[in-house]
Amino acid sequence: MSDSSGYVPPKVWAWDAESGGKFSNINRPTAGATHNKELPVGKHPLQLYSLGTPNGVKVTVLLEELLALGHDGAEYDAFLINISEGSQFSSGFVEVNPNSKIPALLDRSTEPSTRVFESGAIMLYLAEKFGEFLPVDPSKRAECMSWLFWQMGSAPFLGGGFGHFYAYAPEKLEYPIDRYAMEVKRQLDVLDQNLSSREYLCGDTYNISDIAVHSWYGSLVLSNVYDAAVFLDVASYENVVRWANQIAERPAYKRGSRVNRPWGPEEEQVAERHDASDIK
Repeated sequence: MSDSSGYVPPKVWAWDAESGGKFSNINRPTAGATHNKELPVGKHPLQLYSLGTPNGVKVTVLLEELLALGHDGAEYDAFLINISEGSQFSSGFVEVNPNSKIPALLDRSTEPSTRVFESGAIMLYLAEKFGEFLPVDPSKRAECMSWLFWQMGSAPFLGGGFGHFYAYAPEKLEYPIDRYAMEVKRQLDVLDQNLSSREYLCGDTYNISDIAVHSWYGSLVLSNVYDAAVFLDVASYENVVRWANQIAERPAYKRGSRVNRPWGPEEEQVAERHDASDIK
C-alpha cells in the first residue's frame, strides 16, 4: 500500500473549500433549497422529476413496464433534473424531496397529492398501487423485498465508493480503489451465485428487485460503467451477464432506460417524456 497523504483530520471538521473531483461544485454539508424555483407540472397523474442515472432508470423502467401491461393510471410526465447544475436544490424540488436527490415522484391522483422520494420507496409505492411486479405470497414477497433492500444498501459501495474513487476523484488512490473494488466484486459474486440456479433474482418471476438491481449491476456488466469492465473482470460473472442481457431485451426496459437521458447518441436521447410518442 503506497498511499500516504500525510493528512491529519482536525478535531472538528469544517467546510472551507471544495473537495475537488466531479460534482464538487454542488456538494455541500447542508440541506434545503439554494434558490426559489417551482417545479413544472404536466398533464398526467404521475409527475416524475429525475435524471437517467441508475436510480432514475429504476422508476422509468417500472413505469414503462406498468404501461405495457395496460395500466393507464401509470401515465407520467418525466421532467429533467440536471443535478450538475444544482436543479435538485430548487425550492420546488426540495418540497417533493427534502433530501435533494433524484428521483422524486408526485402522485396527483390522490387527494392531497402524494410525494414519494428515494428510488426504492417509489418502486414499492408503484408496485403496490398497481398490484404488479411484487409477489403476494408472504415468503416470495419477503424474498423480493430482501433483494430490493440489498440493492439499496449495496449500490452506495459501487457508486459512491468504487465509482467515485476510480472515476471521479481528483487523484487515484490505491487504498480506497482496492477497498471498494473488492467489495463490488464480492457483490457481483453474491449475484452470480444466486443467479446460477434462478432465472431471475427471486426465481422464475421478474419483479421490482430485478429492475432495481439491474439499474446498477446490469449496467455495470453490460455498459462498462466507470470504464471499469476490464478492471473488475465483469465478464467472468457469467450468470449476471446472462440475466442482465435478458432484462435488457425487454421492450419496456429499452423504453424506460432512455428517459431523462440528454446524452449518448442523439437519436436515443429522451430528455423529457410527456407522451408515449416521445420515445421513438
